[in-house]
Amino acid sequence: MAQKAAKQQASRNSAILKRTHFVSLGVNTFFVVLRFVIFRNSPARATWLQYLLLSSPAFAIEIWLERIGRPVTSNGELKRSGEDLEAKGLTEYMWDVLYWTWGCTVIAGIFGNKAWWLWVVVPLYSVWLLWTTLGGMRQGMAAMVGESNATGQENGAASNRQKKMEKRGGQKVQYR
Repeated sequence: MAQKAAKQQASRNSAILKRTHFVSLGVNTFFVVLRFVIFRNSPARATWLQYLLLSSPAFAIEIWLERIGRPVTSNGELKRSGEDLEAKGLTEYMWDVLYWTWGCTVIAGIFGNKAWWLWVVVPLYSVWLLWTTLGGMRQGMAAMVGESNATGQENGAASNRQKKMEKRGGQKVQYR
C-alpha cells in the first residue's frame, strides 16, 4: 500500500510540475513577445531589468519546487516520490508568490512597466502572514500557560459547585 501511495504522489507531482513549467513558459513568452516585439517603443533596458529582477523569485521558486517535488526513478523503480507539492505552509506560500508573479508579469506585459508596482503586494502579504502566525503562536503559548494551573482553571475563576457552596455560607474555598 505504501508503494501505491508513493506512486500516486509521484504521478501527481510530475503532472503539477509539467503544468507549472508550461504555464511559466507561456507567461514569460507572452511578456517577451508583447514588450519586445509588439510594444517596441518602451525603454528596453528598464523593461529587461524590471522583468529579470521581479521575475527572479518566480524562477527561483520554480527551480526549488522542481528539486523537492520531482520523483526519482532508477531502472524503472521509484526511489523517491518527492515532497507533496500541495502541502500547507511554506509550499502553499511559494505557490501564492508564483501565481502572483505570473499575474504581475502578464499585466506588465499588457499595460507596461508601471504594472510591476502590483508586485509590492508580495512583501505586504509576507508581513501579514508573519504577524498572524506570531499572533497565533502567542495565543497558543498563553493558553498553554493558563492550562498548567493545578486546578485546570484560570486564577480567580471558580466552578459552579464552589460558587454554590460559598453562596450557602458553607466551606470557603481558598485559592493558591
